[in-house]
Amino acid sequence: MYGLARALLFRLDAEQAHDWALKGIDAAWRGGLNPLLARRPEALPTTVFGLSFDNPVGLAAGLDKNGDCIDGLAALGFGFIEIGTTTPRPQAGNPKPRMFRLPEHQAVINRLGFNNEGVDALVRKVEASKLKRVGGSVRLGINIGKNRDTPNEQALGDYLHCLGRVYPLADYVTVNVSSPNTAGLRELQEEKALRALVAGLLEARERLAGQHGHRVPLLVKIAPDLSEDDIDASARVLGELGIDGVICGNTTTDRLAIEGHPLAGETGGLSGHPLYGRSTTVLRRLRSRLPATIPLIGVGGILSGADAGGKATAGADLVQFYTGLIYRGPALIGECVEALRHRRDGIPA
Repeated sequence: MYGLARALLFRLDAEQAHDWALKGIDAAWRGGLNPLLARRPEALPTTVFGLSFDNPVGLAAGLDKNGDCIDGLAALGFGFIEIGTTTPRPQAGNPKPRMFRLPEHQAVINRLGFNNEGVDALVRKVEASKLKRVGGSVRLGINIGKNRDTPNEQALGDYLHCLGRVYPLADYVTVNVSSPNTAGLRELQEEKALRALVAGLLEARERLAGQHGHRVPLLVKIAPDLSEDDIDASARVLGELGIDGVICGNTTTDRLAIEGHPLAGETGGLSGHPLYGRSTTVLRRLRSRLPATIPLIGVGGILSGADAGGKATAGADLVQFYTGLIYRGPALIGECVEALRHRRDGIPA
């Protein structure tokens, strides 16, 4: 079923296909159909951040920026889905075209730039979702960022605004400081800036926990392009502050793996198979530098169950993908769950 859908979608512009795919999944779910005839994997219960997950395989942020398709995506078989990145105010993002497929490399380049309808619109959609109204086994993460015209010295205010708005609805909240498509955003990963930002957010989280009567885990998403010294500095800051978890990593600006491809010169973040090696190396180093009490989510280049297993071997407690869903469809979810089940049971891959 997905092979046919993919053939049709790949005839379209990449961003148009992205939008149509989301609408199709949502329409199928609303019509009482199983989106893309996905089969939910047998449960692989996992507890991370104090949360129980039906399985440890999740959808990475970026596919559903506004929470338009929460219930349809939840029906595909993920143990958790992450929506966003959302910002305080709506913004259009970067000029089009801004999304490009590289099928030869099972990769995508995007420079979307946090295009979204703003956090208030996202909150309304989450509140209206069946997942939140009725409940379900799929956990919901919400990824937050700053508006592109907000100076970095005022970024904390944007993140605090989003955190306050999504706190009552999220199972966990991700602080995105690693997208390459908002000018200057990655400067917030620098040691001094990261310490100030995360400390301010953790302080606010404790106030919100008191107000709402429950503590929502706060995660930070870092880039795969950090140097070894920068990884160590990030681990030092996040470990000392006691962050609840880290997502490693985002898209890359490096083009070595696609050198010579006609689209290699397009600016933006590269995702998919070429990202796997670098993102896993960063994950492994981060695991060795962080306290064992801080869980990691491994993301970047997962196109097979073996890739998911590789992330777990490098130190990931949970895994996510987005580009893999584009190329492999929902069958990849079950394949990754089974690979992680075999690893947990000690069965050779």
